[in-house]
Amino acid sequence: MRMSNHERRRAVLADTALAVALLGFALLATGLAGENQPGSAPVDLWCRLLIAVAALALAGRRLAPLGTLAVVTVAVTTYLVLGYPYGPVLVTFLIAVYTVAVRLPVRSATPAAGLALVALLVHAFLSRGPESGWYGVLPASAWVVVPFAVGVAVRTSRETVARTRAEQARRQADEERLRIAQEVHDVVGHGLAAISMQAEIALHLLPKRPEQAEAALTAISRSSREALDELRVTLGAVRRGGGREPVPGLARLDDLRERLADAGLAVTVRVDGEPRELPAAVDLAAYRVVQEALTNVLRHAGVRAAEVAVGYPDGAVTVEVTDRGVGGAGGAGHGLAGMRERVAALGGELATGARPGGGFRVAARLPVEEHQ
Repeated sequence: MRMSNHERRRAVLADTALAVALLGFALLATGLAGENQPGSAPVDLWCRLLIAVAALALAGRRLAPLGTLAVVTVAVTTYLVLGYPYGPVLVTFLIAVYTVAVRLPVRSATPAAGLALVALLVHAFLSRGPESGWYGVLPASAWVVVPFAVGVAVRTSRETVARTRAEQARRQADEERLRIAQEVHDVVGHGLAAISMQAEIALHLLPKRPEQAEAALTAISRSSREALDELRVTLGAVRRGGGREPVPGLARLDDLRERLADAGLAVTVRVDGEPRELPAAVDLAAYRVVQEALTNVLRHAGVRAAEVAVGYPDGAVTVEVTDRGVGGAGGAGHGLAGMRERVAALGGELATGARPGGGFRVAARLPVEEHQ
């Protein structure tokens, strides 16, 4: 596990404090432990020196786990071979084994822990202490197996949490990219459709009535400027990574209707119920559904008129776009999937299909109460 310089300093300070505290405790408690172990060697200078080496080595346990384990293993094994009493010195060994297991991959930690276990078991056959021979194998093994298993479990848990967070971050990034792609598609797609239609009108009028072509060229200029402004708002929000300027909503339907009128599509808007303030996400989604549906009419339906109905029933807002053009063609735009995803993300419903009398219908219902 890599650490920054700040993390290294904090780790050294924390581990040094642990080592000093453990040293003080071991020096005081080892004598008491010896009183309860009559067969052990008396606590002397060498005993205290080995305790000090094992305890103080823990100051570098997170910076050099393997080196710390090696030093602690040698000191503790020597301590036990000389027959000094079982006591707090074994806690240093436990901590060193745990650190190797939690800081290093299993493939590196396992051989190190295995060598430490072999070294520790030497005392069971060479020491003068009470736990000698085969009777000492099981207790000695526990000081390696238990902290190693705990360390591996902790490391696995941390890695799982890290992977979960990384996956969540990637998922959020993918969702944000999809949202931006939908915004750009709606803005650019609508703008280009209007400009294309206006350009065709200008080309048709230019040879015969050049004075009327000027109006179409003026409409192209206005449509391109408005599309660029809206695109700039969307991309500006991405750069800031947060709040954005006011997003489009149903209040801008009149502007949308004027732009489409310049492109040759007459749009009739009907409002059922009392208009009310909507959550920004719902307002934007409703506007984009109308915008995309009308863009598809302009591109595919082959008609010069469309109808938009906006409704405000209790707990929801509804939008419906209908035309009397070529049956089914009005819904063939690539934005239909994005339209459906927008509505579904807010818990709404989208219905599309050919009308019995000809033409196409796009209708969306978006809940309001859940997003207030």
